[in-house]
Amino acid sequence: MKASWEKIEKNTAVLDIEVEAEQVADALDRAFKKVVAKVNVPGFRKGKVPRSIFEKRFGIESLYQDALDIILPEAYMQAVQETGIEPVDRPEVDVEQFGKGQALKFKAKVAVKPEVELGDYKGIAIPAADSAVTPKEIDEELERLQQRHAELVVVEEGAAANGDITIIDFEGFVNGEAFEGGKAEKYSLELGSNSFIPGFEEQIVGMTKDEEKDIEVTFPEEYHSEQLKGQAATFKVKLHDIKRKNLPELDDEFAKDVSEFDTLEEYKQDIAKNLEEKKKQDAEVQRETAVVEKAAANANVEIPASMIETELDQMVGEFERRLRMQGMTLDLYFQFSGQNVDVLKSQMREDADKRVRNNLVLEAIAIAEKIEATDEDVNAELDRLAEQYQKSVEELRSIFEANGSLEGIKQDLAVRKTVDFLLANSTEEKEKPAKKEPKAKKAAKEEAKEEAKEEAAE
Repeated sequence: MKASWEKIEKNTAVLDIEVEAEQVADALDRAFKKVVAKVNVPGFRKGKVPRSIFEKRFGIESLYQDALDIILPEAYMQAVQETGIEPVDRPEVDVEQFGKGQALKFKAKVAVKPEVELGDYKGIAIPAADSAVTPKEIDEELERLQQRHAELVVVEEGAAANGDITIIDFEGFVNGEAFEGGKAEKYSLELGSNSFIPGFEEQIVGMTKDEEKDIEVTFPEEYHSEQLKGQAATFKVKLHDIKRKNLPELDDEFAKDVSEFDTLEEYKQDIAKNLEEKKKQDAEVQRETAVVEKAAANANVEIPASMIETELDQMVGEFERRLRMQGMTLDLYFQFSGQNVDVLKSQMREDADKRVRNNLVLEAIAIAEKIEATDEDVNAELDRLAEQYQKSVEELRSIFEANGSLEGIKQDLAVRKTVDFLLANSTEEKEKPAKKEPKAKKAAKEEAKEEAKEEAAE
């Protein structure tokens, strides 16, 4: 096989591939064995029709598409390996010559990984790590814990308020007609959670037990249902129950109930310690993010649209997996949020672009600095994972080798080492001094204060 390539645009290459006639003949043989098993010819059992009779009855051309389906992917992948290009999308294939006794000639146009023109990536100034914990942060954490351990009490009298859990029946109508998915019974809705269509929860506030009410809302223009987006709707709602959070007192008894400590003061000290550790970790993540994003901003790279779309698909998949861990499906999320996959992708697009750009730049820096994961790095990572998953290193290695993810682990470790390299070669961002007021302006302010005092005294 012969293969050559040329770049016709910045991130687009065209492969020119020629496959010898012998390989074409082999592909036609394989196609015949596949097709003959399915055809019926009088006088012959299925799968036993001689090749010559088959070709006379159906024509050799009847095998061409199956033969191409066999040979094209194989020839394309071999050409990619031989030329060393890095495709990031499916190719557009144009077959120029194919037939019995002929060589196969075709062109494959494909988007390739873009070249990165690195800018400054050493000596980048990043924020200093700050892990100091304030009394306000401790109080806020205590309040979150207080909310988490609150007891739900049924409200027999009084109206529903923000923060209450309401049990409702509802049915939605547009132009007087009920619509699919707009009905539920004994549905649990926390007021103020913003999990329903805008304007819905606000109109539940003030309702009392067993009250029925018509709620008027308008579906968002970006709602996932074409029939409902932008439509005015009426929901007939019945409120069955109101449940309100009864917050526990923040005292020593609370500390004993929710922790291993005997006093609230001891518990607060433990909270401060945990918050400090978390802030250290968060600060380190922020420093890593800052140094990578600044290095990426200093680089020049044009990203093919297909790479962004691939990243978006991965991000949506990650989001769906997180929803499932919370007991929710993607379809249910779209129903509650009024979104669809296109809206979700539009919200993720900026982050997708950033993730692709950052990865490309980190890869380019690793190449420039000859940073790579060694066998020792991989072994250390396998040791860590073996301890985490309670498996032997040999068992994990076999699993990763079988599913082809060992190379991915090696690439991830190289990225980690590249980020560490950037941090080690960064500088600490200095705080900008506060601007001093001009003396004349300061004097005028002092004079105005004195005049105000005199007027007050009079």
